[in-house]
Amino acid sequence: MKYKGLFSCENKVAVVTGGGGLIGREIIRGLREFGAFVYAADIDREKTAGIPDDKCKFLPLDITSEESINNAVDEVVRQSGRLDIYINCAYPRTSDWGAKFEDIKFGSWKENVNDHLGGYFIGCRAAAEQMKKQGGGSIINLASIYGVTAPDFSIYEGTEMTMPAAYAAIKGGIISMTRYIATYYGKYNVRANAVSPGGIFDGQPSSFVERYSQKTPLGRMGRPDEIVGAVMYLASDASSYVTGENIMVDGGWTAW
Repeated sequence: MKYKGLFSCENKVAVVTGGGGLIGREIIRGLREFGAFVYAADIDREKTAGIPDDKCKFLPLDITSEESINNAVDEVVRQSGRLDIYINCAYPRTSDWGAKFEDIKFGSWKENVNDHLGGYFIGCRAAAEQMKKQGGGSIINLASIYGVTAPDFSIYEGTEMTMPAAYAAIKGGIISMTRYIATYYGKYNVRANAVSPGGIFDGQPSSFVERYSQKTPLGRMGRPDEIVGAVMYLASDASSYVTGENIMVDGGWTAW
């Protein structure tokens, strides 16, 4: 029975930023079921309603604030003594998110890149430094298919949706930053990997869902719970020799 507990996260301490979000909530459920004690980190406590229990605790954290991130990591270590798994799943964005490329204000671009990519950077550094002290850990960053491939704008026609330009830059940056962290902290047994989801169904217009599904080999959009398996793999010792990778969970979208 050598491999029975390979995906176990028993006795591990995890932080999930954006813990009240669509994907974040599912990741927290997965971590709890695999034995981890989880901090549901979010700027809004109400978003995490129903999550905290004896194996999960709310952690106030704003990834756009360096002070908030550093204080949160310090608090986790103060309460639990260590930090084994740090998952960046938060998705901050400005009120004009989704503006057409020609209408994007440079100030908005800078704010989105700073808050999202910058917030992931601060969190990764704080987590990695703690993991370095304790002899290892796993950092997982949520990226996207649009961090590795260009969007097909035809799938958005007839809707108010689009694929924001800053999103592509941010997610591509997250993937590259993850690889950097993997090589920089590898000698301390700190692993860093990314997970890149494809389109996740969240009540989008039917015309978009249909077009998106037609372009996906599996013929449909994904579900939030379908991201959990890849995250559990990277969080557990099943991936003990995996670092600097970007796992695509996209129904084959990027396989064309």
